[in-house]
Amino acid sequence: MHTLVEQVLAEPQASLIMQKVQAALAEEQKRRERFYEEMTEAEKIEFINGKIFMHSPVKKRHNQANLLLAKLISTYVDLHDLGFVGIEKILITLTRNDYEPDICYFSKEKAQQFTDDQMKFPAPDWVVEVLSESTKANDRNIKFKDYEAHRIPEYWIIDPEKEVVEQYILQDGVYELQLKTAQGTISSYSLSGLNIPVRAIFDRAENLKALREIAAS
Repeated sequence: MHTLVEQVLAEPQASLIMQKVQAALAEEQKRRERFYEEMTEAEKIEFINGKIFMHSPVKKRHNQANLLLAKLISTYVDLHDLGFVGIEKILITLTRNDYEPDICYFSKEKAQQFTDDQMKFPAPDWVVEVLSESTKANDRNIKFKDYEAHRIPEYWIIDPEKEVVEQYILQDGVYELQLKTAQGTISSYSLSGLNIPVRAIFDRAENLKALREIAAS
């Protein structure tokens, strides 16, 4: 970001550039307000850089990975009273864009401020995106940069076809790849003590085994 600002400031027409950017953002904000007015609970929909993205149905492997991982996280959070876990249609409202991550976790401190009728939520403490053909470009680019810029401590990218998990941890304001693996165990940064076997994200039998271990801990 600093480099981009420096590039603009190096231009003699920097003020004119900023005027055009501000005008474009003002118009974009009007579209965003209409987006809020028109969106419904029946849709999985996002507002990204001024555009509305409607999501199509997902493949079974995508849904299963999302569901199995959400079970592990939500079970651990509920057992230890650690906050709130949102799945798929929780709208995360950042400074410019609105996303509906596959899974997101909010600390207890944040979750205590939520109401039952709330539809817009702040930046969470952990975000998980499960890749699909229609979303992977945004998941790896715009969302990656935005989650990083808003200092979300932990970001997981799940590839349901290759059955691989990537874990990114925020370090000095930048996401660093902590682990990329198809086997072994991943320890959550945001939920201390939560250790997730990778196979439990993709295999139902392994998931049940992991759930029993979480319940017994």
